[in-house]
Amino acid sequence: MNNGAGRRINGGAEEDDDEDDVNGDLDAWERTYTDERSWESLQEDESGMLRPIDNQALYHSQYRRRLRSLSSTAARIQKGLIRYLYIVIDLSRAASEMDFRPSRIAVIAKHVETFIREFFYQNPLSQVGIVTIKDGVAHCLTDIGGSPESHINALMKKLECSGDSSLQNALDLVDGYLNQIPSYGHREVLILYSALSTCDPGDIMDTIQKCRKSKIRCSVIGLAAEMFICKHLCQETGGTYSVALDESHFKELILEHAPPPPAIAEFAVANLIKMGFPQRAAEGSISICSCHKEAKVGAGYTCPRCKARACELPTECCVCGLTLVSSPHLARSYHHLFPIAPFDEVTSSHLNNPNCKLQRNCFGCQQSLLDPVFGLRKQTRACRCVPEVQTVLLPGL
Repeated sequence: MNNGAGRRINGGAEEDDDEDDVNGDLDAWERTYTDERSWESLQEDESGMLRPIDNQALYHSQYRRRLRSLSSTAARIQKGLIRYLYIVIDLSRAASEMDFRPSRIAVIAKHVETFIREFFYQNPLSQVGIVTIKDGVAHCLTDIGGSPESHINALMKKLECSGDSSLQNALDLVDGYLNQIPSYGHREVLILYSALSTCDPGDIMDTIQKCRKSKIRCSVIGLAAEMFICKHLCQETGGTYSVALDESHFKELILEHAPPPPAIAEFAVANLIKMGFPQRAAEGSISICSCHKEAKVGAGYTCPRCKARACELPTECCVCGLTLVSSPHLARSYHHLFPIAPFDEVTSSHLNNPNCKLQRNCFGCQQSLLDPVFGLRKQTRACRCVPEVQTVLLPGL
């Protein structure tokens, strides 16, 4: 018996050695395809053959999806331009799973950094805060503010995963912070949830109704599977719920929250907001920074009301509470109210038609539209009767 067990153990060890030898004989590029799920980069065509995914077609489909979203919202819709968003990140033990390479939390941290930069680029008048869930407790990692670098640096230092997740504790914490937001601010929560359960101290349904009464729009992006409580939370608060299939899908889902959403009916009222346009101080000036509470040498911004110094814009004056912005920030927010007109696709066969009166060269770059390299050609809907501005080439989409 013992000899047989020993032979089986030795046999198992020999099989493991054989597998190691097989992997050791592979080249580096072969090991890459062995470790990665390379079959996910294939798609089935109309004839049933497997072919690599056409990224150009993927870009075109994404562009057409953006056009459909623009055409579906052709009516004038008031947007929430001043947003106060809390990003809730699940740092429970489920976030350390490796179904996303190299792990879920690594993918989340990578794309949250991209999202924060894109959020402030499209919403320069808005502010962001980060809340983490770990060991059944919600922690406020960064207070709500307008500095993307401070949020990103704080997040990269706190990526340890442990314990269970508590959705109710996170909602209670966020609700307490967002209740202090002025009436003109649009309150939003984006939850990146990795776990398949929630460990709550009380009735989470009451917390969801409290968020609904506080007019907090809650959206959830799941990384594991669909959960009823997350879907119910989004339905009650007017948010969106989706589950990421892979890393590229997760990036697409999180970036969909960067543009400002339509305003809630209760917030769709006109408000007068006081804003200050500070002057930039001289390069060699020395003054005490109101945000960092220390003396700094170099250029800063002086509040026009209380003459306090701020390091960057946009922000709120730490002394008098005045919103400090610059004119480019207002201009960048203004384009959400009047988006670019949608375009229609023009095929190369239509351009080759001798009866076609369209211009053969791109209005922007003057390149020939008959070039087969550029497969996506667009024309504006509003000015089809004007040949000089009718056809516009959009390469790289």
